[in-house]
Amino acid sequence: MVERAQVGVTGNARRWSPSWWCTRLAIGLAGGVPRRISVRHPYPGGSPDALVIGGGDDISPEHYNGDINEMVRADPERDRLEIEWIEYALENGIPLLGICRGAQLINVVLGGTLHQDIRQLRRLTYNRPGLLPTKQVRLVADSTLAGVCGKQRLRVNSLHYQAVKDEGHGLRVVGHDLDRIVQAIESGTGQRIIGVQWHPEYLFYLPAQFALFRWLLQSGA
Repeated sequence: MVERAQVGVTGNARRWSPSWWCTRLAIGLAGGVPRRISVRHPYPGGSPDALVIGGGDDISPEHYNGDINEMVRADPERDRLEIEWIEYALENGIPLLGICRGAQLINVVLGGTLHQDIRQLRRLTYNRPGLLPTKQVRLVADSTLAGVCGKQRLRVNSLHYQAVKDEGHGLRVVGHDLDRIVQAIESGTGQRIIGVQWHPEYLFYLPAQFALFRWLLQSGA
């Protein structure tokens, strides 16, 4: 019997967490075993085969030389926990899928910076927060992500007002929206890392989005 990949999923510690339940379902359908990780949910032991760094609250600005006087909805304990898991994954070659905040935090751990608030940069992109795929994203043709999704143009959802500004060491920007704001990053050095600014866990009914979870399990097998 083939052993199913164990996938750690980081996120908030709230009892009701829609992102966790949707990610859990997507990973299960893709053939993996999801394991919740938060400040209240320790990983059950051993090492995961792959990691999802989930979306949620803002990243504390001190982690990327942001404006510490700016009003943010931060979770310092979660920041510390996820930074430790990202560093562990990088050191041990564990595949990483970063979702929204998760993509931003992977970028920050690797020395990148963030836009603290992109709302004033919007000109061409419909960016009203929502779970439905209303925003256009264009992917770099030769990127791993375009190969995984099977297309270069996607319709995605949007729940964010922060985004990657300068990419971290070893990362490559592979997706933009119409305003040229970063929407996807991946490793440029062959590591198993993809970060997306949208929430594929709410779009797993679309083949191009479900493919991200299949990629994570294949790379973690």
